[in-house]
Amino acid sequence: MTFTRSLMILPLLATLSLSVQADDRLDHYKGKPADTLEQALANFAEGNRELRQLLEGEVSNADLARVHQLSYTLENALGKMNKEMRVLAMLLEQVHLASETAKAETVQGSGRAYFEIVDTLELGGDEQ
Repeated sequence: MTFTRSLMILPLLATLSLSVQADDRLDHYKGKPADTLEQALANFAEGNRELRQLLEGEVSNADLARVHQLSYTLENALGKMNKEMRVLAMLLEQVHLASETAKAETVQGSGRAYFEIVDTLELGGDEQ
């Protein structure tokens, strides 16, 4: 009876252990924040330059550790960029639909918001 109970508890303990490991990973490194699109683009460009450099030639254990840290910054940047791209697509759709129904005010308003994001993307995070 005790052996059977132990076997039943093992999967539960394993699940709890995985949860703790997942939580530990979240606190492992935070990476540079990407609170704005400009910041995300700058971190993305800088992070990619460094990653490219680290991957040239032979990769040492120290390089692997730095790649691991750097990946958090790149993930933050990509997350913000993806969010902004979804907004960009939504704004373009608003312009599209408003143009079909002759809603000039919506075309202009959504168009201006669209180009705020486009201008940032085209500058690549450089100061405007």
